[in-house]
Amino acid sequence: MWHRPDAFRRSLRLAVALVLALPLLPERVEAAPQRVVSLNLCTDQLAMLLAAPGQLRSVSWLAADPRSSVMADAARGYPLNRGGAEEIFALRPDLVLASTWTRRETVFLLRRLGVEVVELAPAQRLDDIAPAIREMAALLGREAEGEGIARAFTERLSALRSAQTGRTAAIWEAGGYTSGAATLSHEVLSAAGLRNLAAYEGLAGGGYLPLERLVAAQPDLILSSAPWPGASRAEDLLRHPALVALMADTAGLMLREADWVCGLPQTLEAIEDVKDAGTR
Repeated sequence: MWHRPDAFRRSLRLAVALVLALPLLPERVEAAPQRVVSLNLCTDQLAMLLAAPGQLRSVSWLAADPRSSVMADAARGYPLNRGGAEEIFALRPDLVLASTWTRRETVFLLRRLGVEVVELAPAQRLDDIAPAIREMAALLGREAEGEGIARAFTERLSALRSAQTGRTAAIWEAGGYTSGAATLSHEVLSAAGLRNLAAYEGLAGGGYLPLERLVAAQPDLILSSAPWPGASRAEDLLRHPALVALMADTAGLMLREADWVCGLPQTLEAIEDVKDAGTR
């Protein structure tokens, strides 16, 4: 039986319209992970900042140490892990958050066992922090929350940035350890309007600045950290008579180390502390 031409044309037009509409149909939305485990101090804190209740199942033990974590109190509410592959696999995660610094054997074994592991690079610049917040939010299916936090961070950072004052600051910790160019610490000093002595001396990344060079440079501000429990020969250098004499005539700031370790919204507190100390 033949179809009437007008009915056939209507059917053909409908079929064509449906084909053209296919690209407009919404894509299937991936379900957000529900059993997230973090292995790294920096991913720990970003995840705690952004995760929905019950979504994050474990963070690393370092996240509960107030000397290195700005979210130590929150971290104590989670099971803590030591980052071993067997330990993590037993938690049955559907997403593992790691750093590019996480032990290679752990990442390799978890992936061999079929666990999704995402490695996030640590922030080296202040301008890396907002994208890192958005990246973590996307992984957790919390884009709206991440966007709000990232925008607030960017706005406050813009308000805090200062013009260069011509004053010099030196980070000098146990053993003479310091941070040169291409580090988050360098970026904090620059945002506070100060010149980083280590970078001026040609150091890039972390390294050591001899006490003799520190004393000869006569910086306007010296930043150090409180000694850790126990004793070490590296910390004896912080009590050297030459440094004590220099500190007597130089502004100093005792670092809250946790504010400087990871690229987080709380990094802005470090900038404020340095700005306040640099104007004394």
